[in-house]
Amino acid sequence: MKHKIGYNRLGRRTGHRKAMTRNMLTSLFRHGRIRTTKAKALAVRRTAEKMITRAKLDSVHNRRIIGKDIKDKAVLAGLFTEIGPRFKERPGGYTRVLKLGPRQSDAAEMVILELLSEDEGKSEKSSRKKTDGKKAGSKKADTKKADAKKAEPKKAESKKAEPVEAEAEQAEPKKTEAKTAEPQQAAPEASAEDAVDADAPAEPAEKNDTE
Repeated sequence: MKHKIGYNRLGRRTGHRKAMTRNMLTSLFRHGRIRTTKAKALAVRRTAEKMITRAKLDSVHNRRIIGKDIKDKAVLAGLFTEIGPRFKERPGGYTRVLKLGPRQSDAAEMVILELLSEDEGKSEKSSRKKTDGKKAGSKKADTKKADAKKAEPKKAESKKAEPVEAEAEQAEPKKTEAKTAEPQQAAPEASAEDAVDADAPAEPAEKNDTE
């Protein structure tokens, strides 16, 4: 059972383990990467990431706390001026572990512990914003497509209604033609009456002749 085991002792006494961890941390912050065993890398990474989180805020207190383990003044200054600001927008995960395979002598698993690059440290938040923006844009596009699909049946109904109106408009001219045709039929009747009226005065002349 894993009771009261908060860290890996790495098979060394306290003084030896602390000195080794300090030397590895100094090398990591100076060169940006170190080659070691997997067990040592995991133990060092735990302390390194806590130091980087503290180095985000450059203050006298934080410099004194980290200065207990980092004795090199140049490395300590670089931690607060370069490495800390590099990961200021990143909430954690400042290092990576790359596997190299077993060591020839004792088959210990070897790895490379390295700090993330400047682009990787700053682009995490911006990439999330871009993806969120793309998702929001895709949602808007989907809603627009759905609205367009809903609007298409309405267009079809309007197209169906247009021929009915056109038929009604075509029927109206026929009615007007029928109305215009009625006076033409009444005209001949009027002309016949006029003819009768014109023949009416001729009858008295015939009576005069008989007389």
